[in-house]
Amino acid sequence: MEKEVFTVSRLNAMLKACIEAEPVFSNICVTGEISNYKLYPSGHHYFSLKDAESAVSCVLFKGSARLLRFRPENGMQVLAVGRVSVYPRDGKVQLYVNALMPSGAGDLQAAFEQLKAKLDAEGLFSREHKKPLPPFPKKIAVITSPAGAAVRDMIRILGARWPASEVLVVPVRVQGTEAPGEISAAIRYVNTHRLADLIITGRGGGSIEDLWAFNEEQVARAIFSSSIPVISAVGHEPDVTIADYAADARASTPSNAAEIAVPDRAELFSLVEGYRVRADSAMDKTLDRCEARLKALTSRRVLSEPGEAVNLRRMDLDLMRERLLGICRNILSRKRHRFGTLAASLDALSPLKVLSRGYTAAFDGDNHVVKSVSVLEAGQDLRLLFADGSAVCTVDSVKPGQAERSVGSLLPERKTE
Repeated sequence: MEKEVFTVSRLNAMLKACIEAEPVFSNICVTGEISNYKLYPSGHHYFSLKDAESAVSCVLFKGSARLLRFRPENGMQVLAVGRVSVYPRDGKVQLYVNALMPSGAGDLQAAFEQLKAKLDAEGLFSREHKKPLPPFPKKIAVITSPAGAAVRDMIRILGARWPASEVLVVPVRVQGTEAPGEISAAIRYVNTHRLADLIITGRGGGSIEDLWAFNEEQVARAIFSSSIPVISAVGHEPDVTIADYAADARASTPSNAAEIAVPDRAELFSLVEGYRVRADSAMDKTLDRCEARLKALTSRRVLSEPGEAVNLRRMDLDLMRERLLGICRNILSRKRHRFGTLAASLDALSPLKVLSRGYTAAFDGDNHVVKSVSVLEAGQDLRLLFADGSAVCTVDSVKPGQAERSVGSLLPERKTE
C-alpha cells in the first residue's frame, strides 16, 4: 500500500492543530529556569525554560509583558502560564506565555493567573465592554467596609472635590470567606434599585490573602454585569486584582478612586474662568473689527452723499434709454424698408395691374373665375371685370381649341362691300 506524502508545511500545520486541540495545552502552568533570555526592540521577550533534563522555547509578547512586576533574568526560577503551540515556520513547539512570576509565589498566585486567563478569554476584560464614567455623577455608591480608613478618605476627597455628589456607603466585608458574596450582592443591589450612577468598590492595602476577595470570579462577573460604571480601588499602586481588570476604570488607591470619580471644582472654576477670559478677548476683537468696518463704511461717499449715487444711476438710465431708442429706430427703419420692398413686389403681382393694361377677368354665376372655355355653355351669363368697372354679358357660342396667337385674331372680321 502506497504511503501518503506530506509537505513540511502541511506536517507543521497538522502538528499545530493537534496540539491546539488538546484543552490542557490552552492554559497550562510550567515551572523552570530561565535561559537564553532576550528582550527585542519590539518589546517581545524570548527565552527558554529548562530543568535538569529538558527545555522548551517560550515567547512573552509585548502586551503581556507590560504586566510584569519584575525583570526576567537568566537562571531565575519562574512559573509561566500560557498556551502551547507550534511555530509553523520552524516546526518548533513553543510556550506562548501570558503571565510570568517568580517561583514560590504560591497557589494563590497560580490561581490568580489561571482565572485571569480564563476571564480574559471570555472577553470580560475587553476594552469594548468598558463603560464611560459619568462626568458629573449625582450619586456615588461606595461598596466597602464602613470601618476602614479607605472609606473615610474617599468621603473626604469626594466632598472636597465635588460637594454636589451624594455619597452612599454600602457596607460589606472586604476580607474573609463571606466577603466575595457580600461584594457581589451589593453590586447587584445597587444596580437593581438604581441607587447611584457610579460605583466605587475596594479596600485598603494588604497581603494577597487580604485582597483575595477581589480576585474571586463571582466579584469579577458582578462587576462586568453591572449596568452602572464601576471603579475598582483595591490596595496600593503595586496591587493588581481581577476586579481591576473587570472594572470600567482602575484606581491605584481608594483615594485615587475618589479623584477619578468626580471633577475638581477648583479646576473647573479655573477652566470656566479661562473660558470667560477667552470669550471676553474674542468679543473685544469682534467689536474692534466691527468698529473698524463701521468707520470704513461711514467714510464712503455713498453714505455721506447718498444723492450722488442716485444721480449716477439716473445718468446710467438716460444712457440706456438713448441706446434703447436708437436700437428701436434702427429696427423700425429696417422693418419699413422691408415692408416697402414686399409691398412693391405684391403690387407688381396684383391682378389689378394686369387689368389696367386692357385685360379682363371672367366670373360665372357662382362668382368663380372662369379659367377654361370647357366650363362655358352658350347662353350662360358671365360677369366681366375691367380695370374701371364690370359688365354682364351672355355667351353666344363656345369655340374650344388652342388659344389665338394674336390679339388681332380675336377681332370680328370686317364685312367688305
